[in-house]
Amino acid sequence: MQSSSTVLASPATALQIAEAVSAALGDKAKSVQVAFGEVTVVVAAADYLVAARLLRDSAGCRFEQLIDLCGLDYSEYKDGQYDGLRYCVASHLLSVSLNQRVRLKVFCPDDDFPVVDSVNDIWNAANWFEREAFDLYGIVFEGHNDLRRILTDYGFIGHPFRKDFPTTGHVEMRYDPEQKRVIYQPVTIEPREITPRVIREDNYGNGLQ
Repeated sequence: MQSSSTVLASPATALQIAEAVSAALGDKAKSVQVAFGEVTVVVAAADYLVAARLLRDSAGCRFEQLIDLCGLDYSEYKDGQYDGLRYCVASHLLSVSLNQRVRLKVFCPDDDFPVVDSVNDIWNAANWFEREAFDLYGIVFEGHNDLRRILTDYGFIGHPFRKDFPTTGHVEMRYDPEQKRVIYQPVTIEPREITPRVIREDNYGNGLQ
Protein backbone atom coordinates (compact mmCIF):
# COMPACT_ATOMS: atom_id res chain seq x y z
CA MET A 1 0.00 0.00 0.00
CA GLN A 2 1.49 3.33 -1.02
CA SER A 3 1.38 6.23 1.42
CA SER A 4 0.08 9.53 0.13
CA SER A 5 1.63 12.85 1.03
CA THR A 6 0.83 16.46 0.23
CA VAL A 7 3.44 18.25 -1.84
CA LEU A 8 3.50 22.02 -1.47
CA ALA A 9 3.82 24.14 -4.55
CA SER A 10 7.13 25.88 -5.07
CA PRO A 11 6.88 29.31 -3.42
CA ALA A 12 6.42 32.20 -5.80
CA THR A 13 8.78 35.13 -5.60
CA ALA A 14 7.61 38.31 -3.90
CA LEU A 15 7.36 40.04 -7.28
CA GLN A 16 5.21 37.22 -8.66
CA ILE A 17 2.92 37.42 -5.63
CA ALA A 18 2.69 41.21 -6.02
CA GLU A 19 1.73 40.79 -9.68
CA ALA A 20 -0.93 38.22 -8.82
CA VAL A 21 -2.35 40.44 -6.06
CA SER A 22 -2.39 43.48 -8.36
CA ALA A 23 -4.15 41.50 -11.08
CA ALA A 24 -6.77 40.18 -8.65
CA LEU A 25 -7.52 43.50 -6.95
CA GLY A 26 -7.21 45.88 -9.86
CA ASP A 27 -8.23 49.39 -8.82
CA LYS A 28 -9.23 48.11 -5.36
CA ALA A 29 -5.53 48.21 -4.41
CA LYS A 30 -4.27 51.62 -3.35
CA SER A 31 -0.71 50.29 -3.34
CA VAL A 32 1.14 46.99 -3.66
CA GLN A 33 4.70 47.10 -2.37
CA VAL A 34 7.55 44.63 -2.01
CA ALA A 35 10.05 45.19 0.80
CA PHE A 36 12.42 42.75 2.53
CA GLY A 37 10.97 39.92 0.47
CA GLU A 38 7.43 40.58 1.71
CA VAL A 39 4.36 41.85 -0.14
CA THR A 40 2.11 44.49 1.42
CA VAL A 41 -1.12 45.63 -0.17
CA VAL A 42 -3.10 48.64 1.08
CA VAL A 43 -6.80 49.03 0.34
CA ALA A 44 -9.39 51.66 1.22
CA ALA A 45 -11.84 50.94 4.02
CA ALA A 46 -14.74 50.99 1.53
CA ASP A 47 -13.06 48.22 -0.51
CA TYR A 48 -11.82 46.15 2.42
CA LEU A 49 -14.36 43.30 2.30
CA VAL A 50 -14.33 43.03 -1.49
CA ALA A 51 -10.51 42.98 -1.52
CA ALA A 52 -10.41 40.34 1.22
CA ARG A 53 -12.73 38.03 -0.73
CA LEU A 54 -10.74 38.53 -3.91
CA LEU A 55 -7.52 37.64 -2.11
CA ARG A 56 -9.14 34.50 -0.74
CA ASP A 57 -10.87 33.33 -3.92
CA SER A 58 -8.80 34.52 -6.91
CA ALA A 59 -6.89 31.77 -8.68
CA GLY A 60 -3.50 33.46 -8.41
CA CYS A 61 -3.92 34.34 -4.73
CA ARG A 62 -5.99 31.73 -2.85
CA PHE A 63 -5.16 33.09 0.61
CA GLU A 64 -7.36 30.64 2.50
CA GLN A 65 -6.00 31.34 5.96
CA LEU A 66 -5.71 34.42 8.10
CA ILE A 67 -2.79 33.79 10.43
CA ASP A 68 -2.71 37.16 12.23
CA LEU A 69 -4.59 40.45 12.49
CA CYS A 70 -3.50 43.40 14.58
CA GLY A 71 -4.11 47.09 15.10
CA LEU A 72 -1.57 49.86 14.52
CA ASP A 73 -1.42 53.43 15.83
CA TYR A 74 0.57 55.74 13.55
CA SER A 75 0.15 58.86 15.71
CA GLU A 76 3.87 59.02 16.57
CA TYR A 77 5.18 57.62 13.29
CA LYS A 78 8.45 59.20 12.12
CA ASP A 79 8.61 61.71 14.97
CA GLY A 80 5.36 63.43 14.08
CA GLN A 81 6.14 63.97 10.38
CA TYR A 82 3.45 61.48 9.31
CA ASP A 83 0.20 63.22 8.35
CA GLY A 84 -1.90 60.25 7.25
CA LEU A 85 -4.71 58.42 9.02
CA ARG A 86 -3.95 57.29 12.55
CA TYR A 87 -5.37 53.78 12.95
CA CYS A 88 -4.66 50.81 10.72
CA VAL A 89 -5.57 47.14 10.67
CA ALA A 90 -2.93 44.77 9.29
CA SER A 91 -3.79 41.19 8.38
CA HIS A 92 -1.29 38.47 7.45
CA LEU A 93 -2.68 35.96 4.99
CA LEU A 94 -1.38 32.54 4.00
CA SER A 95 -2.08 30.43 0.94
CA VAL A 96 -1.37 26.83 1.86
CA SER A 97 -2.19 25.60 -1.64
CA LEU A 98 0.15 28.08 -3.37
CA ASN A 99 2.69 28.38 -0.53
CA GLN A 100 2.69 32.18 -0.39
CA ARG A 101 1.91 35.04 1.98
CA VAL A 102 0.72 38.63 1.82
CA ARG A 103 0.09 41.47 4.26
CA LEU A 104 -3.22 43.31 3.85
CA LYS A 105 -3.54 46.78 5.40
CA VAL A 106 -6.55 49.07 5.72
CA PHE A 107 -6.69 52.47 7.45
CA CYS A 108 -9.71 53.56 9.49
CA PRO A 109 -11.15 56.68 7.81
CA ASP A 110 -12.08 58.42 11.10
CA ASP A 111 -9.37 59.01 13.70
CA ASP A 112 -11.90 59.98 16.38
CA PHE A 113 -14.02 56.84 15.93
CA PRO A 114 -11.98 54.18 14.08
CA VAL A 115 -14.23 51.69 12.29
CA VAL A 116 -13.59 49.07 9.60
CA ASP A 117 -15.57 46.05 8.46
CA SER A 118 -15.07 42.70 10.15
CA VAL A 119 -13.58 39.91 8.07
CA ASN A 120 -14.77 37.25 10.50
CA ASP A 121 -17.23 35.91 7.93
CA ILE A 122 -14.37 35.52 5.43
CA TRP A 123 -11.78 34.04 7.81
CA ASN A 124 -13.24 32.84 11.10
CA ALA A 125 -9.79 33.06 12.68
CA ALA A 126 -10.36 36.84 12.77
CA ASN A 127 -12.79 36.50 15.67
CA TRP A 128 -10.41 36.84 18.61
CA PHE A 129 -7.83 38.88 16.66
CA GLU A 130 -10.45 41.57 16.01
CA ARG A 131 -11.53 41.49 19.65
CA GLU A 132 -7.90 42.03 20.64
CA ALA A 133 -7.52 45.01 18.28
CA PHE A 134 -10.78 46.44 19.63
CA ASP A 135 -9.62 45.99 23.21
CA LEU A 136 -6.11 47.38 22.80
CA TYR A 137 -6.67 50.07 20.14
CA GLY A 138 -10.40 50.82 20.27
CA ILE A 139 -10.90 49.86 16.62
CA VAL A 140 -14.52 48.88 16.01
CA PHE A 141 -15.13 46.03 13.56
CA GLU A 142 -18.49 46.53 11.91
CA GLY A 143 -20.39 43.26 11.60
CA HIS A 144 -18.48 41.35 14.28
CA ASN A 145 -21.07 39.32 16.18
CA ASP A 146 -19.35 39.34 19.59
CA LEU A 147 -17.09 42.38 19.85
CA ARG A 148 -16.01 42.76 23.47
CA ARG A 149 -12.79 43.07 25.42
CA ILE A 150 -10.59 40.01 25.54
CA LEU A 151 -7.43 40.96 27.52
CA THR A 152 -8.39 43.78 29.88
CA ASP A 153 -10.91 43.69 32.70
CA TYR A 154 -14.64 44.30 32.25
CA GLY A 155 -14.47 47.76 33.83
CA PHE A 156 -11.23 48.81 32.12
CA ILE A 157 -11.15 52.38 30.84
CA GLY A 158 -9.36 53.25 27.59
CA HIS A 159 -7.28 51.26 25.13
CA PRO A 160 -3.74 50.52 26.38
CA PHE A 161 -1.91 50.21 23.03
CA ARG A 162 -2.85 53.68 21.87
CA LYS A 163 0.22 55.91 21.84
CA ASP A 164 -1.43 58.51 24.08
CA PHE A 165 -2.40 55.99 26.77
CA PRO A 166 -0.33 56.53 29.95
CA THR A 167 2.08 53.73 30.81
CA THR A 168 0.67 53.60 34.34
CA GLY A 169 -2.94 53.50 33.15
CA HIS A 170 -5.82 55.66 34.37
CA VAL A 171 -6.84 53.60 37.41
CA GLU A 172 -5.30 50.91 39.56
CA MET A 173 -6.89 47.90 41.22
CA ARG A 174 -6.29 46.54 44.71
CA TYR A 175 -7.99 44.43 47.33
CA ASP A 176 -9.52 46.43 50.18
CA PRO A 177 -9.49 44.34 53.41
CA GLU A 178 -12.10 46.59 55.06
CA GLN A 179 -14.58 46.36 52.19
CA LYS A 180 -13.46 42.79 51.51
CA ARG A 181 -13.54 43.28 47.77
CA VAL A 182 -11.44 44.48 44.87
CA ILE A 183 -11.69 48.24 44.31
CA TYR A 184 -10.54 50.68 41.64
CA GLN A 185 -8.87 53.97 42.50
CA PRO A 186 -6.82 56.70 40.80
CA VAL A 187 -3.24 55.72 40.01
CA THR A 188 -0.83 56.52 42.86
CA ILE A 189 2.37 55.61 41.01
CA GLU A 190 4.64 58.63 40.61
CA PRO A 191 6.31 58.79 37.19
CA ARG A 192 10.10 58.91 37.51
CA GLU A 193 13.12 58.72 35.29
CA ILE A 194 15.71 56.09 36.14
CA THR A 195 19.18 57.36 35.30
CA PRO A 196 22.02 54.79 35.41
CA ARG A 197 24.83 55.45 37.89
CA VAL A 198 28.04 56.57 36.22
CA ILE A 199 31.30 55.58 37.94
CA ARG A 200 34.03 58.17 37.50
CA GLU A 201 36.66 56.89 39.96
CA ASP A 202 40.31 57.39 39.11
CA ASN A 203 41.99 54.34 37.60
CA TYR A 204 38.62 52.53 37.43
CA GLY A 205 38.88 49.34 35.41
CA ASN A 206 42.66 49.24 34.94
CA GLY A 207 43.30 46.70 37.69
CA LEU A 208 44.87 49.19 40.11
CA GLN A 209 43.80 49.31 43.73
